[in-house]
Amino acid sequence: SWFCQWKGISKETLTGLQLCSPEPSVMDCQEPYVMSKGAQLEGFCMDLLSEIAKKVGFKYKVQLVKDGAYGRQEESGNWNGMVGEVVRGEADLAIAPLTLTAAREKAVGMTKPFMQTGISILLRKDISEDAGFFDFLSPFSAQTWVGILIAYLGTAACIFIVARLSPSEWSQPQSEKNTFGLLHSLWYTAGALTLQGAGPHPKALSGRVICSSWWLFSVVLLACYFSNLSSTKTPESSHLTVKGFEDLANQDVIEYGCLAGSSTLAFFKNSNNPVYRRIYEHMERTKSFVSSMDEGIRRAKEGNYAFIGESVSLDLAVARYCELVRAHEVVGMRGYSIAAALGSPIIKNLSVAILQLSEAGELAYLQSKWWASSCIADKGKVSAVQPHNLKGIFLVLSLGLGLGTIVAVLELTFKSRRRAAEHKVCARLSQLTCLK
Repeated sequence: SWFCQWKGISKETLTGLQLCSPEPSVMDCQEPYVMSKGAQLEGFCMDLLSEIAKKVGFKYKVQLVKDGAYGRQEESGNWNGMVGEVVRGEADLAIAPLTLTAAREKAVGMTKPFMQTGISILLRKDISEDAGFFDFLSPFSAQTWVGILIAYLGTAACIFIVARLSPSEWSQPQSEKNTFGLLHSLWYTAGALTLQGAGPHPKALSGRVICSSWWLFSVVLLACYFSNLSSTKTPESSHLTVKGFEDLANQDVIEYGCLAGSSTLAFFKNSNNPVYRRIYEHMERTKSFVSSMDEGIRRAKEGNYAFIGESVSLDLAVARYCELVRAHEVVGMRGYSIAAALGSPIIKNLSVAILQLSEAGELAYLQSKWWASSCIADKGKVSAVQPHNLKGIFLVLSLGLGLGTIVAVLELTFKSRRRAAEHKVCARLSQLTCLK
């Protein structure tokens, strides 16, 4: 066996540090607390243990808990799991996401918490998010909507300018009013965008070129909009809003449950809150418990199931799977602590080391390190259309506006030259009449 030397304390035998996953019934270690990397172990608990060992000054030997459990008092009064091994002297310390509870505090010594957690709800996004008033805007991103607005105003302005420049829109410039004023240009462009039309239509070639470009732009834009809108409104979405435990207790559409035999279940079982009691009674009646954290996450991903668990573990699931989200409500705040034999003098040293790491920001750093999001968006999930996805049709519209403006200038130039020529002919005829 390995030995360790505690600062200021005599040499004692360290028979094992128990590390395990958040799953009480599984032998394998769960990320990110402890994970196997070849013959070595890594994870949040391993880094925490290393930092504490540097602070306190001891060597250690790590072994995994034999029965894969945290520690629960059996009917016989004996403890199983990590707590049981510490009580029986098979291990000096138990370091894991071990919840600090009154029952465990009576059986073993517990340090100051190294991590705070609570109880929350894990759901799939489509049953946790409320439908907003402006969800109809979701097919396009904000930048795309701004681009469409600029294109609309720019097109209306071009139609107005071209109608002023092109002589074809003025049959009798002195007596006839131009049809395409600024307001009518805006109305005409809006009508074309909604495929309704708004006459009269341009007479000039330049105006028709611009309108044709805008019609093509509108057809492609509306096709993209309705395609994306229908994809985001999938029929399997239940559209049920669940923001907290009261919402969960007041509905019977989706099932919900927690880890069997966990401290989360004990919280609901022992609570006097009527909402929490209803949740416990429902779980007992339907037997909707899960045997492991992985099973709870899997059922939540499949939909129609809300997994109730500790918020820290649920945050990890959210960081790994984009389709999941954790409810904002967190109840039953508690802490994760390190367990040692009852009355052991090392508890004080460990608590001081944990407080030093917390004050130095090391605990926050370790949590950000191991809870870093590796969420990869589902390729099948439809996202809002970005401006670069429509750059082709924006380019076609820009070319159409430019071409229409050039044609209008050419029409004006040609008309002006023709009239100038006519005036010259009339002037010559007038001079000839005078000479006669």
